[in-house]
Amino acid sequence: MRKANVYMEKTLAGILVEDENGYSFTYDPEYLQSPGSKPVSLTLPLQSEPYRSKTMIPFFDGLIPEGWLLDIAQKNWKLNARDRMGLLLACCRDCIGAVSIEPVTNSK
Repeated sequence: MRKANVYMEKTLAGILVEDENGYSFTYDPEYLQSPGSKPVSLTLPLQSEPYRSKTMIPFFDGLIPEGWLLDIAQKNWKLNARDRMGLLLACCRDCIGAVSIEPVTNSK
């Protein structure tokens, strides 16, 4: 199982999980209660129930680089293009826009 913290403008918005059942994204309860909280995407409106998918949730898949930048990432980090979570964790710490992704480590 792999997990990623999802930040919206440097505030923890939720957690993305990859497990044997696919992927899930759950908003952080504190984030949901904060005044002015915004969804990370229009396709992922604020809600307490997790979003689930057998494949990478399309919004997060869209953050992964394409073309020559994907080629560089694959070569530098020796990642498979089919490993969408691996690519997201390696490449999306500093995305264009308000959302960033950071791996959850065991020490947290």
